[in-house]
Amino acid sequence: MSNPKSNLPFSSANYTTMLIGLVVILGGFLIMTFETAEFGFGALGLTVGPLIVIAGFIIEFWAILRKPSNS
Repeated sequence: MSNPKSNLPFSSANYTTMLIGLVVILGGFLIMTFETAEFGFGALGLTVGPLIVIAGFIIEFWAILRKPSNS
């Protein structure tokens, strides 16, 4: 008998990586809210937070484009 393939488009590793990317994105937005400077014009609001959000989106794209393993 042949092994039936799953109809899901991604493997569990892809979904786990997507969840990690989502947490990183939300963490970046949370870091931006910790800014104490007026209108968010400090280091956290202008550099650190957005860089973490961009890193989260890169993780998301990598999770989507990664091929599932055949094991």
